[in-house]
Amino acid sequence: MKHFALIGAAGYIAPRHMKAIKDTGNNLLAAYDKGDSVGVIDSYFPKADFFVEFERFDRHIEKLKYEKETYLDFVSICSPNYLHDAHIRFALRSGADAICEKPLVLNPWNVDKLKHVEEKTGKKIYNILQLRVHPSIIALREKVQQAPKDTKFDVDLTYLTSRGHWYFTSWKGDMSKSGGIATNIGVHFYDMLSWIFGDVQENIVHVHEEDRAAGYLEFENARVRWFLSINADYLPGEIKEKGQTTFRSITINGEELEFSGGFTDLHTMVYRDILEGKGYGLEAARTAIEIVHDIRQAEPVGKKGSYHPFI
Repeated sequence: MKHFALIGAAGYIAPRHMKAIKDTGNNLLAAYDKGDSVGVIDSYFPKADFFVEFERFDRHIEKLKYEKETYLDFVSICSPNYLHDAHIRFALRSGADAICEKPLVLNPWNVDKLKHVEEKTGKKIYNILQLRVHPSIIALREKVQQAPKDTKFDVDLTYLTSRGHWYFTSWKGDMSKSGGIATNIGVHFYDMLSWIFGDVQENIVHVHEEDRAAGYLEFENARVRWFLSINADYLPGEIKEKGQTTFRSITINGEELEFSGGFTDLHTMVYRDILEGKGYGLEAARTAIEIVHDIRQAEPVGKKGSYHPFI
């Protein structure tokens, strides 16, 4: 049984990490979040210690180590994007490996700095790249790898996930903290695309606003038009009529990729891989981080070239 701590226990994604820790037969010793709406912990680890002040959480981890000779094996990190870098460093300095949500960090140079910390501490940093273990995505990657090397697939990626006014008041609406919409809700798709279709050859941004972003990405084996939004007004009419608030679509050469299901246990699958000595580390996260960084820095060109029809 491995010992875990969790940072960001009140966040939306934290219960998936708690479930993954429990499902893999391990124990959560301590959790931290400055928000205290964390009753969900009772469903998984009611005996875990909880802290709303980071300094007390830090002290507790030290006391476990020096007074009880109880050492952390992993720190799971679900905190806001801009804090990932600092919390990863805390994990490694505490003698634990880090398991961090996406985006691992906001800027490519942060990856290089963390690599240095890995080397100094001898500990590992893992990123949650759960789409890489989704059966439909794995099958698509195998199909692409079996195609002739010079094949270019035409891909349209559309993802709309409605958010209310709270979004813009929270850290997610602050570009400096979340990286903006393309980073916050798109980074796992960019990772998936690069994992399937190879190195990035071109990155053009058509639109980049607080509630939507769109652009064109060309990879070794794909031309991708993408559109992301948190604004319910952009949902297709048939989706609105059904009362649904999310629309996810990926078409490859005009054919819809079916991957609407199968998301429930992906975090557990990622945790199992990590515990078996596999999992995706720093370098695996680099390409997606470079893509979202370049999107943030790009000057949107508007309706020019190959743009997504939702624009």
